[in-house]
Amino acid sequence: MSEQQEFSAPQEEYRTTQERVYYQVRDAILRGKFLPGHPVTIRGLAAELDCSPMPVREALRRLTSERALELSDTRRVTVPTMTPEKLAEICSARVALECQAAEQALPFVEPEALEQLRRLDERVTAALEEGDIQEYVTANLEFHFTLYRLGRPHIILSLIESLWLQTAPLQHLVFQRFGVQELPDRHRDLLDAIAAGDVQRVRTAIRQDIEEGLGSISAEELL
Repeated sequence: MSEQQEFSAPQEEYRTTQERVYYQVRDAILRGKFLPGHPVTIRGLAAELDCSPMPVREALRRLTSERALELSDTRRVTVPTMTPEKLAEICSARVALECQAAEQALPFVEPEALEQLRRLDERVTAALEEGDIQEYVTANLEFHFTLYRLGRPHIILSLIESLWLQTAPLQHLVFQRFGVQELPDRHRDLLDAIAAGDVQRVRTAIRQDIEEGLGSISAEELL
């Protein structure tokens, strides 16, 4: 991994070094710090995260089991590349799971939570207008998972996180190549549907947001 690799600061609530390392690497993947095909070394990560190789090895094992990383026949760990078929399958799975998570969260969106979502959407909109890739990635991530967590969908949420982990590197690569100014944004439709308590409109907005976002990636960009 390059020396420019960034990680979030360690959080006090992490009970062990192993847990801290896992979440820092996982967070880096979600925020697009790794690109497809990028090799990941235990020694390099251990040096950057100021820890021994053991917690790094365990973090990579967990992330490989979650399909965020890939272990080759030569025991080399890399960020997976994407195929059109795999991307289409992930898109379908995200639609199914995230529509369910949003519907499950809807009864728990109190005015304060709705206002928080609106503030996050303002950050997303500003990032799109300014072409700020990192802020867009961060704010968009926080917007979606703030909503989904309201319904406390523990099993569904872990599956959604796994799918985001698999697409984040590719999406960030596309953002670097083409920017984010032209990305579709269905958050306003979603917020209006949430405010109206309209389950079907919520599901439609989530589906369109995912399909238009992932669907904008062409087969050529997967190479």
